[in-house]
Amino acid sequence: MAERNQEAYPFAPYANGQAMARSDAESSRAHSNDELRRKKRIKCLIYIAVFAVFQIIVITVFALTVMRVKSPKFRIQAITVEELNTTANPSLTLRFIAEVSVKNPNFGRYKYDQTSISFIYKGTQVGDAVVPQETARTKATRKTIVSGAVTTVNSNLASDISSGSVTLSTYSKINGKVYLMNMIKKKKSAEMKCTMIVNLTNKQVHDIKCN
Repeated sequence: MAERNQEAYPFAPYANGQAMARSDAESSRAHSNDELRRKKRIKCLIYIAVFAVFQIIVITVFALTVMRVKSPKFRIQAITVEELNTTANPSLTLRFIAEVSVKNPNFGRYKYDQTSISFIYKGTQVGDAVVPQETARTKATRKTIVSGAVTTVNSNLASDISSGSVTLSTYSKINGKVYLMNMIKKKKSAEMKCTMIVNLTNKQVHDIKCN
């Protein structure tokens, strides 16, 4: 009887082997698919991390350069004498035109208010010049021509007049706002202190030094 059973199912062990082989193959494929998905997830996470780091770097650079607001530089570039008179009193009368500049170092326009430049002799204000309201473009220098006058009667002038030159100093301050991307406004001001020499012989102003 046993022999008959064996004869009736001669391929049973082979069939079982095939089933096991298929099961192993399917298990291997499933494991391979899981491993592939895992690697894809890891790659995706790496890409996201790299992109995030890149964004942080871009934002940091943007904040340190574009969004960082610096103070403008306010200077007297040149002065041309229109009228210069001295008397034995002693007195000094000076009328002039001056070129002033406002250098804007920012990534946004700088709009500043009207201001005045005070001219000082021996600690006393003796004249002024009005600087009108203007706008300095992004990373540009705004130059403006202004007129002014100096008039003084001072006993200290006698020695200066006899030496042929008078030393003047100036002080001024501008106030304004930097406009970043037409959305952000930041207040910024700049002070200017200058010294200069008025040559009474050739009626010229030279050695202008500002800080």
